[in-house]
Amino acid sequence: MIILRPEAENDIQQAYKWYSSIQAKLGIRFIKEIERIFNSIEINPQMYHKVLADLRRAFCKKFPYAIYYKTEKSVITIIAVLHQRRNPIEWEKRIF
Repeated sequence: MIILRPEAENDIQQAYKWYSSIQAKLGIRFIKEIERIFNSIEINPQMYHKVLADLRRAFCKKFPYAIYYKTEKSVITIIAVLHQRRNPIEWEKRIF
């Protein structure tokens, strides 16, 4: 089961709006890419590299975004969905 923190949901919404403002179909492609990564994380959460103790990061292939998440038992919590050029302090603030 995947749980999306409100901050992560906001990250996705902001990116979607930005890509949609460039081209409507681009926003939809962004959402589909995020969904693809979420499915991949849900199938095999251990597949992606650890960033910190129990925090992992999955990179999007088609967009410069990374998904930061934690797993605890059968629950996957999405912490952040951030542009790769964002300051790493942004996701660090969310986990401490």
